[in-house]
Amino acid sequence: MSPGEKPDPLPDIFILQPPVFHPVVPYVTTIFGGLRAGKMVMLQGMVPEDAHRFQVDFQCGCSLHPRPDIAIHFNPRFHTTKPHVICNTLQHGRWQAEARWPHLTLQRGASFLILFLFGNEEMKVSVNGQHFLHYHYRLPLSRVDTLGIFGNILVEAIGFLNINPFAEGSIEYPIGYKVPCSCALPRGLWPGQVIVLRALVLSEPKDFTLSLSDEAAHVPVTLRASFADRTLAWISPWGCKKLISAPFIFYPQRFFEVLLLCQEGGLKLALNGQGLGAISLHQQALEQLRELRISGSVQLYCVHY
Repeated sequence: MSPGEKPDPLPDIFILQPPVFHPVVPYVTTIFGGLRAGKMVMLQGMVPEDAHRFQVDFQCGCSLHPRPDIAIHFNPRFHTTKPHVICNTLQHGRWQAEARWPHLTLQRGASFLILFLFGNEEMKVSVNGQHFLHYHYRLPLSRVDTLGIFGNILVEAIGFLNINPFAEGSIEYPIGYKVPCSCALPRGLWPGQVIVLRALVLSEPKDFTLSLSDEAAHVPVTLRASFADRTLAWISPWGCKKLISAPFIFYPQRFFEVLLLCQEGGLKLALNGQGLGAISLHQQALEQLRELRISGSVQLYCVHY
């Protein structure tokens, strides 16, 4: 992309709400576009040693008076004899019947990663890569437009993802792919196809590479992040480096999302929902790409193509 050139906007369905880092709790924020089936919210943080309870509320509005309906109330409780999680729904100021899950895997003094995945009829929740519960909607998911976090919790990051990375009907959540990771592309790439990669940067990163190669092992497309000089670049098959002008987002222990949108004439790149330009490739070259490979200092959680 030449200096001063503005990248074409991404289609709305691929725009990722910017992640939030180290918010002060209580924390309330708008969910861009509301919730719908296929969206996912990631919550990364730590439970204080003296925690009694915290809650994550998916709300229908953000008013204080009257109190908004809460479609989904997720409430871990640590101060009881047997720590547990309560889920419930608040409608017209009245709580409905509680749903309770024992054997809470969250622990005081420990870090966690919670994934909230929203399906057509229920929300599924995983804690540290393991499925924990599912909760059937009692209010329409389409009414939810606000996220609220309250109580005894230290939040490190909140991520909002738009594409369901899990197999239809599955209740299990991946704890991560092994890196390096190789994925076959039997049909190559075609206009309209999207490659989505979601990962967590390791604590002492060196580099991260995403490459696309053909059957002859030629690699016409390589995207590389270098932690030594904090640069992001396209690398040509001849080793030439073309720097991408964008803030370096690959921080240790933070999530990121890479999106490659295939269109006639090449691939469009976005990081955390921000379009960063494109790389030119003719259609025949796109169709001949047969392998997607990811390597480097990341924990890979999702590859969607």
